[in-house]
Amino acid sequence: MPLQFNPVKIFAGSGTQAVAAKIAEEYGRPLGDVTISKFSDGEFQPSFNESIRGCDVFIVQSTNQPTDNLMELLLMVDAARRASAHYITAVVPYYGLARQDRKDKPRVAIGAKLVANLLKAAGINRIMTMDLHAAQIQGFFDIPVDHLDASVIFVPYIKALGLENLTIASPDMGGSYRARTFAKFFNAEVVICDKRRKRANEIESMSIIGDVTGQDIVLIDDICDTAGTLAKAAALIMENGAKSVRAVCTHPVLSGKAYETIENSMLEELIVTDTIPLKQECSKIKVLSTAPLFAKAIANVNEHGSISDLFKV
Repeated sequence: MPLQFNPVKIFAGSGTQAVAAKIAEEYGRPLGDVTISKFSDGEFQPSFNESIRGCDVFIVQSTNQPTDNLMELLLMVDAARRASAHYITAVVPYYGLARQDRKDKPRVAIGAKLVANLLKAAGINRIMTMDLHAAQIQGFFDIPVDHLDASVIFVPYIKALGLENLTIASPDMGGSYRARTFAKFFNAEVVICDKRRKRANEIESMSIIGDVTGQDIVLIDDICDTAGTLAKAAALIMENGAKSVRAVCTHPVLSGKAYETIENSMLEELIVTDTIPLKQECSKIKVLSTAPLFAKAIANVNEHGSISDLFKV
């Protein structure tokens, strides 16, 4: 007897409309009809305008700031559960608050764990995300986690650049594992920018571990927030004799003066994905789509296929 698959319906939160529409298009069907009603005081209420009873529902919403994005996702999940959806998957391209993944000093919250608890309490059966700031956040969930890897998007792009003297760089010690993983695809050397912070988003000093002379450097990171680290690393790398420097970053948070910082930096380009929509244009920012990867993951989840096949570059 052939396997019976539940109908799939994909819905978008208001913060991730563009990427959700692309995912639905790649999957081969239109986005589901949902309305986010707003009251004059800012309160909002999502409502599904079509039946989702017995369906596999995929709700696409990144949880970047403002916090309304997270609350909207929670309310949509709750509405889907109360509407008798068969299986609810939260598709969270960018998992916000992931930098708060441990107690690094006394009397602080572990935001990443709190978000996991909230999503589970709201009623999700599964979460699908990309390039968590710390991979161990998967352990905060007691439900299946599909942790997609953006390297399958970035590696072909970097290869197409045809850089002769490619060297992979990490902008800090914490990202060295990520940089080494990328370097394996190219059989390239790795250099590390060792930085010391005064406080969050403020760098005290930075130095390079390794030789960048005459090399085409590609900096690898998961989140670009103020872009201060990438800009300082790029300047230091060029001062030490590199031929060129560009950066790859999955999630373009880009707060404060980030766009101006990137535009005025020594970076030839900043390559990002569309997990977070850009707030403005920048000539140095190249956006690659995550939609084909998420669409394939949704199809594999619904059809009980392998997710690990999506990690092959």
